[in-house]
Amino acid sequence: MSSRLSRTARTKAGALLASAAALLSAGLLHPAPALAATTAPAGHTPGHATAAVLDLDGTGRAPVVHGEDRAYDTASIVKIDILAALLLQAQDAGRPLTARERERAEPMIRRSDNAAANALWRQIGRASGLAAANKRLGLTSTTGGPGAKWGLTRTTASDQVRLLRAVFGTGGTVRAGSGGLDARSRAYIRTLMGQVVPEQRWGVSAAGAGGSGQALKNGWLQRATTGRWDVNSVGQVTVRGHRYLVAVLSDGNASMGDGVSLVERTARAAVA
Repeated sequence: MSSRLSRTARTKAGALLASAAALLSAGLLHPAPALAATTAPAGHTPGHATAAVLDLDGTGRAPVVHGEDRAYDTASIVKIDILAALLLQAQDAGRPLTARERERAEPMIRRSDNAAANALWRQIGRASGLAAANKRLGLTSTTGGPGAKWGLTRTTASDQVRLLRAVFGTGGTVRAGSGGLDARSRAYIRTLMGQVVPEQRWGVSAAGAGGSGQALKNGWLQRATTGRWDVNSVGQVTVRGHRYLVAVLSDGNASMGDGVSLVERTARAAVA
């Protein structure tokens, strides 16, 4: 890794450290082999990462997974799922989001605001509400965090691509109480993911060509028991005229900067 990239990773990590400290953390991490772990900077114990990629403009229906598709902590990427659950509940009630709901949803995605996520996590019914939404959205390997700890939701890279497909795909039949996100709900999430604040526009965006074709949400969490970092990134990028849904999940990183670098290397390798 070049010295320029090292400085960039450190700058990103410093800008986000205060937000990271606010996330809840608990439990132990479980090591597993992963893509790009062998390319970690010298002198650092490498983290572990898994990537899943789906070419939206291709013919495949299932994501291509790089690494072991096991469960990781979501940290703040679960905020997309929380918003999807909120929107499904509003759809079922036959109404748009209220002004108060939008006041919470928008900073939750754009700035990764944790207080807003706390409020909406309670509103959707916490883990049980998330599970109900995920059943409709086709997720099969995501388990909501215990109690108020939404950041300890567990998920896989392939499940995150399923969620992204529910947001960036064309959708299907939508009825009250069944079906996925309607066109208005999908457009709302896509818009917010395209407006993430500049200091949080790292991660899967490294695999893309830049510009309006990118939309993402990142998550980062330092584990109290180990001091190691979970660093994740999910979103859509445009490469060579194709739209790709990309999810990179990582854990066991020695620092947030190491995690950001691992996620970006993994995203570039997976899309390439």
